[in-house]
Amino acid sequence: MKRVLILVEGQTEEQFVQQMLKPHLLSFSIYTTPVILKTSDASRGRGGVSKYTKVKGDILRLLQDTNATVVTTMLDYYGLPKDFPGKTALVANDPYQRVAFLEGAWAADIQDARFLPFLMLHEFEALLFADIEKLFEVIPGVSTSVKNTLRQLAQQPPELINDGENTHPAQRIEQHISGYSKVLHGVLVVQRVGLARIRERCPHFHEWLSKLETI
Repeated sequence: MKRVLILVEGQTEEQFVQQMLKPHLLSFSIYTTPVILKTSDASRGRGGVSKYTKVKGDILRLLQDTNATVVTTMLDYYGLPKDFPGKTALVANDPYQRVAFLEGAWAADIQDARFLPFLMLHEFEALLFADIEKLFEVIPGVSTSVKNTLRQLAQQPPELINDGENTHPAQRIEQHISGYSKVLHGVLVVQRVGLARIRERCPHFHEWLSKLETI
């Protein structure tokens, strides 16, 4: 049994790993353990990367576990701190090229073959847009106009819903559905969406999970 440590941003991502990724990867003889960032306010369900130096410290600490086959991450691309490796050198406009560049710079900074960096485009809520109808099942009473607005948005690849202050995936949901809570609803919705649909619509996530399946 291979062992994978996943550094996650907060309580919702921790639940996602425990309830969805762990059972899936066990079928590949891979045991996963989520670890919440020390910089996260997990008690209130909030994550967040405040300074890269603190994130790096968490990663290096996890890499000290010699029983870990791989140390990977599940952190948001949205809201990365200014001191994140490669961020000041970003030039590409394509989100997939940008995230690949940052992940490469991150790996180069850590310098450990067991480290597999992964940044979610652009954050956890993008996964909900893989099948937005499941959100309406979990949160009843959403108006038809709001449903149609979110359906229109969900027609594009979820990972391309951008990272602007007012246009990142979580904000898109929260500005239309005031009762939405990431901690209360996030994993419930994603469980209904299912890994197969997420992988179909989120190629960057699919690529990461495929790498984990073959370690």
